[in-house]
Amino acid sequence: MISLIANSFGLLAVLPFFPFAAVFFLSSFWMEDKKKRLMLAMDVTTLFLIASVSGIFNVLFHFSFGLYGLILFLLLAAGLLGNMKHRKHGKVNIRRLIRTIWRLSFFLLSIIYVLLLLIGIIVYWTHV
Repeated sequence: MISLIANSFGLLAVLPFFPFAAVFFLSSFWMEDKKKRLMLAMDVTTLFLIASVSGIFNVLFHFSFGLYGLILFLLLAAGLLGNMKHRKHGKVNIRRLIRTIWRLSFFLLSIIYVLLLLIGIIVYWTHV
């Protein structure tokens, strides 16, 4: 059972935009608001993008700290954004901060995923 879950997660991490489409489509059965469905699909896909980008980074550049680097980046971004919010408003809503970082990381990781995929294709074709 655990191997089935691990294999399923691995497959979805390799193709992270399939979970986006699946969640967006399946959530239409219980959510009518298109914006909420989009946000839910983005939130779910971010987890798969983290796994995918860190794995592609590790394979392409022969490193083993891709996941730790992404976690460090997310923590630094949360610290910087939290500091900015604290200076501007005098308080920080942790829940909104985490949601903001999570959704911004969706966009950034999507761009990085496409770039790393293109780099991987170029590296593959030049070494064949």
